[in-house]
Amino acid sequence: MSTSPATSPALASRPAQAGVKAFNHGKRIGILVVAYNAVTTLAKVLKRIPDDAWDNVAEVAVMDDASQDATYELALGYKSVSQADKLHVIRHPSNLGYGGNQKAGYRYFLEKGFDVVVLLHGDGQYAPEILSQLYHPIVTGQADAVFGSRMMGDFGGPLKGGMPFYKYAGNRILTAMENRALGMRLSEFHSGYRAYNLDALRRIDFTAMTDDFHFDTEIIIKLHHQGFRVREVPIPTYYGDEICYVNGIKYAWDVTKAIYRFKRTIRSIEKFPEFAEYWTNYPIKESRYSSHDYLRRWVGTKQQVLDVGCGEGFQAAEVAALGNEVTGVDLVESPARRDRMRQYVRANLADGLSQAIPTFERRQFDKILLMDVIEHLPDPGRILKECRPLLSANGQIILSLPNVANITVRLSLLSGRFEYTDRGLLDKTHLRFFTRKSARRMVIESGYEIVRETMTVMPLELALGLSPKNPLMRAMNLLMAGLTKLMPGLFGYQTIFALRSK
Repeated sequence: MSTSPATSPALASRPAQAGVKAFNHGKRIGILVVAYNAVTTLAKVLKRIPDDAWDNVAEVAVMDDASQDATYELALGYKSVSQADKLHVIRHPSNLGYGGNQKAGYRYFLEKGFDVVVLLHGDGQYAPEILSQLYHPIVTGQADAVFGSRMMGDFGGPLKGGMPFYKYAGNRILTAMENRALGMRLSEFHSGYRAYNLDALRRIDFTAMTDDFHFDTEIIIKLHHQGFRVREVPIPTYYGDEICYVNGIKYAWDVTKAIYRFKRTIRSIEKFPEFAEYWTNYPIKESRYSSHDYLRRWVGTKQQVLDVGCGEGFQAAEVAALGNEVTGVDLVESPARRDRMRQYVRANLADGLSQAIPTFERRQFDKILLMDVIEHLPDPGRILKECRPLLSANGQIILSLPNVANITVRLSLLSGRFEYTDRGLLDKTHLRFFTRKSARRMVIESGYEIVRETMTVMPLELALGLSPKNPLMRAMNLLMAGLTKLMPGLFGYQTIFALRSK
């Protein structure tokens, strides 16, 4: 953040914004002015907001983040003197931080039922004269989020605007890294001049997001991951006598760490709280010789498939993509991939299939999937027995069960450890544990014969965070496949069966 003169020199050669850009199109627009120790700049920022913008926005809210100077009193005085009825001034009793102040502001406008919010800094670093160009693409339905970019060059570029070269270079390097990691093409990630469709923000979980300066990066990550439309518009650059609250080295590290934590979470390697909603307990495994690899090979096509314990429906979507018709059963209220299922039945599998069976209307299935399911139930054999009458004449159950005799568990026990985890062989939600031998015994006692049986390889791509297409990962996977074939009880990760009723 920095101080600035009454207006940015880069704007002098630009025509005044056209009224058509400022028109709100019937949307309630709020301007969120985040301010901290901005007593020398805040009044100038508010004065520079054009009349046509004032006419078209419903409220301008100054959020004073417990400033140590008279920022709050100055804002109240400006409101009184200018008789600005649309201006509201709020002071936090304690400092929330840059990200925390934004979160408070967004919640404020969400609770009041606004449609759009524009983030404007009270230190004058961003030009209020063009704020309508930020919200225009949103109110006209062209975008869900609009970011101002100093790198687009329309106002002469960042260096001509006074951005120090080291900041310019750091910005470009960080932006290139973020674009590559996220698959985006933004010209700048690190501008604080932004506008958001509040319907999009309503679907973003702010709960565990940072209160620090890299909040701006975390929100870009979430908007992109959830598929919202992001657009950039050019903005001028101004650097004057800086009052800078950002530690550049720490900020760069925090941004890099945010990308790392996001990637680890969506790959289901490690769950970080700020991205926890994207964590999947049982992600689709893409590597050769995994349980999902065998499922894809065994399930066939043009089949009626019942996916018991379908969760969010990611596995059901894969099976449907092979040309099958899928019915899902689980306790999830609204699965993310419900659209790929012919029917979804909500039922508590701890009580068996009794709640779900009447909804099938005596239909029978060619394949019933019990993938990573029955080890979570108090009576695994009950589900197996209840599935028998649901199978068609030549139908099969595809069942996977974790192998608790895997070498990783044995070594843990040898060292005196038996630690539950969020996912894997010792998942803390597992109620039953199986070896290859005990798994065979259970399925036979439940009235099935084993048509196919194999042991899957350990999912090293999840443990190491590498793509299964990585050459090193492929080589390691082949090595593990060889070891698993030689010593299935020791190196096998899961036992996977194809079963038919006796």
